[in-house]
Amino acid sequence: MAIPTESRVGTRVGRIPVMGLQPRTPDDVFDTKAFVGEVVPFSATVFREGHDIIDAALVVLGPDGSVGRSRMTPGIPGTDRWSAEWLFESEGLHTWWVESWNDDWATWLHVAEIKVPAEQDVENVLAQGTDLLRKAAERDPASALFRDGAKAIGNTNLSSAARLRVATDSRIAAALAAQPLASLVTQSDRKHVRVERTRAGVGSWYEFFPRSEGAKRRDDGSWQSGTFRTAARRLPAIARMGFDVVYIPPVHPIGTTFRKGPNNTLEAGPDDPGSPYAIGSPDGGHDAVHPELGTVADFEWFVGAAKNVGLELALDLALQCSPDHPWVEEHPEWFTKLPDGTIAYAENPPKKYQDIYPLNFDVDYEGLSAEILRIVRLWIDRGVTIFRVDNPHTKPVHFWEWLLADIREDHPEVVFLAEAFTKPAMMQALAQVGFQQSYTYFTWRNEKWELEEYLNEVSHETSPWFRPNFFVNTHDILTPYLQYGGVPAYKVRAAIAATSSPTWGVYSGYELIENVARPGSEENIDNEKYEFKPRDWAAEEAAGASIAPYLTLLNRIRSQHPALRQLRNVHVHSCDDDAILVFSKYLDGRHTRSGRTDGIIVVANTDPHSARETIVRLDPSAFGVEPGTQFTVRDLITGQIWTWGDDNYVRLDAFVEPAHILAVDYTRAP
Repeated sequence: MAIPTESRVGTRVGRIPVMGLQPRTPDDVFDTKAFVGEVVPFSATVFREGHDIIDAALVVLGPDGSVGRSRMTPGIPGTDRWSAEWLFESEGLHTWWVESWNDDWATWLHVAEIKVPAEQDVENVLAQGTDLLRKAAERDPASALFRDGAKAIGNTNLSSAARLRVATDSRIAAALAAQPLASLVTQSDRKHVRVERTRAGVGSWYEFFPRSEGAKRRDDGSWQSGTFRTAARRLPAIARMGFDVVYIPPVHPIGTTFRKGPNNTLEAGPDDPGSPYAIGSPDGGHDAVHPELGTVADFEWFVGAAKNVGLELALDLALQCSPDHPWVEEHPEWFTKLPDGTIAYAENPPKKYQDIYPLNFDVDYEGLSAEILRIVRLWIDRGVTIFRVDNPHTKPVHFWEWLLADIREDHPEVVFLAEAFTKPAMMQALAQVGFQQSYTYFTWRNEKWELEEYLNEVSHETSPWFRPNFFVNTHDILTPYLQYGGVPAYKVRAAIAATSSPTWGVYSGYELIENVARPGSEENIDNEKYEFKPRDWAAEEAAGASIAPYLTLLNRIRSQHPALRQLRNVHVHSCDDDAILVFSKYLDGRHTRSGRTDGIIVVANTDPHSARETIVRLDPSAFGVEPGTQFTVRDLITGQIWTWGDDNYVRLDAFVEPAHILAVDYTRAP
């Protein structure tokens, strides 16, 4: 029977199988993402039949055509998992793959070191070694090391043991480790990583309402709104606290129909400003600026004022309308009509937003999409480079995929944050289709066990596409933990957020411990979303009622320790107390600008009502220290220095300091 020389059936597995590539998105539909300065772990399952020794490397093709390689390291024996890390230093679409090969020299040497001492087939074995070194010499004609080695191994006048010793020469081993004698070279499928600017993944955010800054009561009791000009006076203080992004709610005209009053009441008085999310009035819609805040020129000046003190502006993109929005008359097809002919207002039961009409994309998708694209481009032209997108989960996912891709073509610098507190599938989908950052469930993860689970999830399971922004509170969210935890709760939540995620944020008033909620809600009483809320920052700080110095310290620590500006390096450790959270972050000196290794250990008391003492049990290898040895740590909050090891006694009094942020000292022994 004739054997066909060419098969009609193709194969997808290479000569040396390379499978299970990571990172990747679910179903491989979308590219993974990274930011400039991010260290990304890569891994693959690499194996072959038989007992030959194999090796593997990560290959990265940059958008400029440059090619880099990093040898991979085998993991736990028996798993066949190989890994490598890559520091991305330029923006753009990078292509990567894993290359595997048979290491002919390492395979031969392993066999020779068994057979030659046992006097099994000695001459054949040594002849194979001679041939391999001759190949190495042909590849590198200038290398006397390989030529002399081949002669010595082939010299039958020497003892077999002496000939084998030549093969184990450390110089030969080093040379062939650097440039292996490879055969059966196999490449995996090619994958992509979209690398975005650093701000897409790293930042300290501060939210405030410009209309409250400079707002004051007139002599007749009516309110005068703050403006962009008065709000700019607050910017230097925000920058001094170490924040680098200032986020403001929508700045558009606000409708009067069904305008909400204080505390979300259904009737507004003549001086109530209304919710900035009820966008649109006779003064204009999403392309206009509220007259009480100023003009478009004033807004552009405000963007510049923020930039002058080192702040980047993030503007709220809220795709919804008040009943007074021009679109309601001009494009009624963009809204949902009820059987009685009225337009449906927004609801998130039990919340009702009678002053807001949601958009309907299913009647005139192309027309509505084109108008939104125009609006986004308009604000980019006015200086906006970051958008915090309100409720993106109430719009079609494929719309966001299209819009974000379109903006990325001309403005890859623009960052979109998804404010989507919703089901996991939607949150993950929005991240996969292009949102650079996402609000998270962190706000409601307060117990030690749920924080451990969530930190592992966002740093390892979903990090190839989902970038968390750990806001500790928002103008809509004041959790019971903050309502009843006092200053310790505010400090520990800030400490965990600022150290575990490279991007975190606070809503103004957090530093003043504004913790009184409207009865029956998770919102601040006298919510700033419905009324002016001027604050006397200087007086509060002078009275010692502000934790602004603590927030400033946290941001300074973040700026000084590059390990904290990474996401995928979180390692959760254990301890004997169910309220003490322990995690570390580590960055090898090869990936820092200074060349210094950076390791941080965070120990936090998640119970804001007590003092806790426990034994913290560390795996020091997670931050570059040999297990079983002692090392020095310095508390970046208090300045105290301790000698630590694998197991360490800790006492954290929530009313004194609820968290240790410990820097590992790699320069000296304890």
